[in-house]
Amino acid sequence: MVMNRRELLQWMGGACSALALSKFATAQAVRSPIFQATRHSLQGYRIPEWFRDAKFGIWSHWGPQSAIEEGDWYARNMYMQGSEQYLYHVETYGHPSKVGYKDLVNNWKAAKWDPEHLMDLYKKAGAKYFVSMGVHHDNFDLWDSKYTRWNAVNMGPKKDIVGLWKKAAQKNGLRFGVSEHLWISYKWWAVSHGADKTGPMAGVPYDGSDSQFADLYHDADSARFGDKLDWNDDGISESWKRHYLDRMTDLIDKYQPDFLYTDGHLPFEDYGLKVVSHLYNVSAELHGGRTEAIYTSKEYSDCAIGTCLLDHERGVSDAIAKDPWETDTCIGQWHYKRGQQYKSPKKVIDLLTDIVSKNGNLLLNFPLPNSGELDHEEMVVLDGITAWMAVNSEGIYASRPWTIYGEGPSTKVKIEAGNFNEDKQKDLTAEDVRFTTKGGALYAFVMGWPDKAAVVNALGLASPQNPGKIRRVELLGYKGEVKWNQDESCLKVEMPAEKFSDIGITLKAELA
Repeated sequence: MVMNRRELLQWMGGACSALALSKFATAQAVRSPIFQATRHSLQGYRIPEWFRDAKFGIWSHWGPQSAIEEGDWYARNMYMQGSEQYLYHVETYGHPSKVGYKDLVNNWKAAKWDPEHLMDLYKKAGAKYFVSMGVHHDNFDLWDSKYTRWNAVNMGPKKDIVGLWKKAAQKNGLRFGVSEHLWISYKWWAVSHGADKTGPMAGVPYDGSDSQFADLYHDADSARFGDKLDWNDDGISESWKRHYLDRMTDLIDKYQPDFLYTDGHLPFEDYGLKVVSHLYNVSAELHGGRTEAIYTSKEYSDCAIGTCLLDHERGVSDAIAKDPWETDTCIGQWHYKRGQQYKSPKKVIDLLTDIVSKNGNLLLNFPLPNSGELDHEEMVVLDGITAWMAVNSEGIYASRPWTIYGEGPSTKVKIEAGNFNEDKQKDLTAEDVRFTTKGGALYAFVMGWPDKAAVVNALGLASPQNPGKIRRVELLGYKGEVKWNQDESCLKVEMPAEKFSDIGITLKAELA
């Protein structure tokens, strides 16, 4: 916004004081875009410190597909003849030529959803930021969308899900984010235009072929992608790219998120760059000219110099990364599935400590069922995380990597950094250690309860890491003094008689 002379004089109260001119110049600078929608301009972006300090966020990957409670990608797989979800759909609701996804979105009721209660639980578990799903590949917006009737205020729960999540996050002092999975929707929905290839309904078009629902399933042109889903921009229409930009701009303008997750690479080049620059410029207006927002991409080349945060879906890094990064993962499937076996609290903490030791953050999804209320098994996981973080999070928050990320058998297994590799990470034991630093302290996370003593070889006086002499050792969560000794080979800390953690312990060493 640019003031004319009359507005300037009114704003200054008619007095051309140096102070007023200074304030005016500052206000105008804040309103001037910091970033242009170009790769070159966005190279000047850097990850804000709040994110580097936060380390742990919780995500709610929750929407109409969760109402079915049959797991990931239900809306697509119900149109894939022979798939588990297709068979479930036909048996439960009918053939997708007669009962399609459009007929299921109102099954999402969120009858017991209490965002403030959940946010209180997530805060107690140690989350410093919270991420709401904004729109999945199913093309259904979870806010009062300006550009589509397929939204949560108009249908389903008839609530502004994103807005209510944001209100709860802010009330609890958490940074707020939104995830978007929309860009690939044009290809993702192609199967809804198909038909069974065999059987009594062979050749009968699914309901996606009905043009009156093209605003959900996309136009007939998208049908050409068929069953194959190539995760790229190729062949997507310009009209869809413009529509995508409108939807994302609407989301940013309404909720000013601190964090925007894109499921994939930065899409559609010029359109995507407009989304990113707009996100950062809106954030700068809110924070006195300082960009506090984050945009994620899963493509390393997008984030190699500035621009965005590199995200690994269900993946970990193989070493300490130069720049901050993030793992996004889930305790089960992304969308709720009845009877799903979840990650244990131990597995979550193993991931968290490993990721933080390598300069990363963990974003963890708790998939909500139709009701919007965590099930019993999810509460067990959350309670386990909460208990461990209450004792050990001092070495997590605002920490930075040490010289090495860890030691032990798990470090001998070489994992190529990237997506979908978390299952290749060995389960951590008391022989495995992860390190962080903060202030004058070095934190050693021993990932299990040692038999009699914790032994940390990297903290020996003659180790290659050369930590120097330790003057004090504390066992977090233990009120008494621990017996310890540092010699040339290692730091050895005797364990108390009473075991107080099955997950792992934290040694805090103060260096001389």
